[in-house]
Amino acid sequence: MTEEFTTIEKENISSLMFPSTDVLDDDNEIKTRTSEINRALSLGNLEHSKIKIFFEDNQSKKIVNTTVWAVTDKNVILKQGVMIPIQRIYKLF
Repeated sequence: MTEEFTTIEKENISSLMFPSTDVLDDDNEIKTRTSEINRALSLGNLEHSKIKIFFEDNQSKKIVNTTVWAVTDKNVILKQGVMIPIQRIYKLF
C-alpha cells in the first residue's frame, strides 16, 4: 500500500487543500480508522511516539511520520496546530 503514498514533512501539511469527501466508504474501515486515531492520540500524549498517517489531499496520497497531539470530531491535530481532516485519513500505524 505504501508505494502509492509520497512522504511529506509535517510543516508542509498546512499548505495543502482538503476536499470534504471521505476517502473511506466502508463502515468497518471507518470504525478501524477511529480506533487507530484514538490509539495514536494515546501514544502521542503518553509516550510521545510518532506514528505514520496515510492521507490524501486534493492532489495525491501522502504519508507523514509525526506525533498526534489532539483530536477533534473533525481533525487530527499535530504539533504547531497542523491539522489533517479525519475524513481524509486512510489509516494510522
